[in-house]
Amino acid sequence: MVLTRQINRLLVANRGEIATRIMCTARELDIETYSIYTSNDTSHTHGSTHSIQIASPASYLDISELIEIAKKHKIDTIHPGYGFLSESPDFARRVWNEAGTLVIGPGHEILARTGDKLQARLLAEECQVPVLPALKEPTSDVAQLQNFASSVGFPIIIKAVDGGGGRGIRIVREEKDMASLAKRALKESPSGKAFAEKAAIDGYRHVEVQIIGDGQGNVRHLWERECSIQRRFQKVVEFAPSSISDRKLIGEVIDAALRMAQKVNYSSLGTFEFLVRASPPEFYFLEVNPRLQVEHTITESIAMGIDLVKMQLLLAQGQPLSSLSISNLTENPETPPPLHSLQLRVTAEDASNDWSLSVGKINSFRFPAGNGVRVDTHLIPSLQTVVGTDFDSLIAKIIVTGPSWEDVVRKAKRALADTHIEGVKTSLDALRGIVASEAFASQQCGTQWLEANLPPILESGKAISSTLNKNLTQKSSNISSNSVAAASNVLFRKGDAWSISLTPESSSEGNKTPAPSHLQLTRVLRNEFPASLTASILYTTPSAPEPVPYTLTLATTTASFGSLASSSNHRRGDPGNSNHIIIPFPGQLMEILVDVGDKIQKGETVAVVRQMKMELEIRATKGGVVTWVYEGEEGDEVGEGVLVAEVEGGAAKL
Repeated sequence: MVLTRQINRLLVANRGEIATRIMCTARELDIETYSIYTSNDTSHTHGSTHSIQIASPASYLDISELIEIAKKHKIDTIHPGYGFLSESPDFARRVWNEAGTLVIGPGHEILARTGDKLQARLLAEECQVPVLPALKEPTSDVAQLQNFASSVGFPIIIKAVDGGGGRGIRIVREEKDMASLAKRALKESPSGKAFAEKAAIDGYRHVEVQIIGDGQGNVRHLWERECSIQRRFQKVVEFAPSSISDRKLIGEVIDAALRMAQKVNYSSLGTFEFLVRASPPEFYFLEVNPRLQVEHTITESIAMGIDLVKMQLLLAQGQPLSSLSISNLTENPETPPPLHSLQLRVTAEDASNDWSLSVGKINSFRFPAGNGVRVDTHLIPSLQTVVGTDFDSLIAKIIVTGPSWEDVVRKAKRALADTHIEGVKTSLDALRGIVASEAFASQQCGTQWLEANLPPILESGKAISSTLNKNLTQKSSNISSNSVAAASNVLFRKGDAWSISLTPESSSEGNKTPAPSHLQLTRVLRNEFPASLTASILYTTPSAPEPVPYTLTLATTTASFGSLASSSNHRRGDPGNSNHIIIPFPGQLMEILVDVGDKIQKGETVAVVRQMKMELEIRATKGGVVTWVYEGEEGDEVGEGVLVAEVEGGAAKL
């Protein structure tokens, strides 16, 4: 077929596993690809034709910088992936107007109508799709949100109009939490605006419909996915088809999504999301994600292995929907394909510590393989990967597919047992506990299930992980019972020695060679170089000719000396001291809400720390009078375990 618009140079304006995923398909279509990267985050660039270093992590959101890249390299098409600028109508419009470059997606007009949560809600009302009671206009005024809650009753849900990935969303169940939660939602909104709606919580499933259109009047669905297993409105496990057995009800949900897509003459991929209750049967529109979804993989898996990224690229080149490989698939919404698929998100997060980000270097990893198992990841065995606070915590997506739900659950258990990651804490314990649970096996998990049952799920998952780790340790010891623990291909041995000379680069006596010091290894204790190295050494300096024994410890870090020195000056909290309010995860300290002498109650917010654009509240573990407050500055990078405040006395009576 003749293409009306050829893609010659594709810039992937994203990173991580989704950048790798998009470039794989582009390479199969013989498209010249350009990746972008920051200095310590390059693994996704492997496989691209060209790689361009950008100024900073913020550059992924800098429209002007991306336009300059497009102009300089004569880029004709940009794929935004998900997150970052993927839902920005301004990005799509400006790139087209200023550089003549097309952004893969539905176009700026449809983005403006669907990416904004309030505008998408108005579209649903226009199409007679059920919606929950809500504010009609976005606001930055907490008082307006409070007035709405008073009129409809609690619980309500506050949503940033331009949030995404769980950011800018808070459920408010009681009046006392209203002000603080509203403030957090507004702070996570780029525009500083939010709206509120009545919350549908108990007994509901989160069901989303995959839509594809060509902008020429042709729109169809690719069935539904269920994303009910989530925490803080961020998805953890997704599967297809939905667990709701009433296909007539699911058919009505799919028809509602189609009506909305047809109304705007939808183009490219889009996901229309709903809350659905099986009994009594009802559903409500949630939002539209007008882009490629993280969980697109399971739709590809159940729909006979189609490639949704390929379809995006072909549609962008002018092909009609009828020419794509999905034309042979039934469009009956009540009859999904005879397969089940499940996606497990492996993230660098500590689920036992409120899903806090785990910063560090991934030293080693192993992912599963075998029939019905797919892994999407940007990790490369020969390349070190650092998890920092700048980007999303997603490490990999494990997708399992089989002919029945029971088969998929069995495969998921085996796949997770075959997954091993060292260097950072991960969500593996939680995932193992989820797939091992009876509620999961019997598909009884609503949107509140994971958060309500997290302690026993984690207990189960940790027990499974402990057994797996013991088996792994036993096998390793059988292979080499006397070897030094090593995850490095750099061999260090007892007796290795080096002479060390340090000459200041600014020295006016640069031609004078200083007398060297001498370092000799006497015992290698642990070798994971370059991630870490621990050894006993003898160290001799010119001023002290007799060797002095030391224990040498090397550990990699992404922090500068200044930030390390600053962090070392912060007081550390004592977990055993009930008077200490401790920051439980690393991040950026955004706000301190108490001062010395303040009376506070248990559960009151004392500080706010930002991780991956999410603002997380640090709450008092007891009431009393504040006697000491963190002495650094708001905006400081703080580590796990830093003391933020100290209180004395019993619960304050206010």
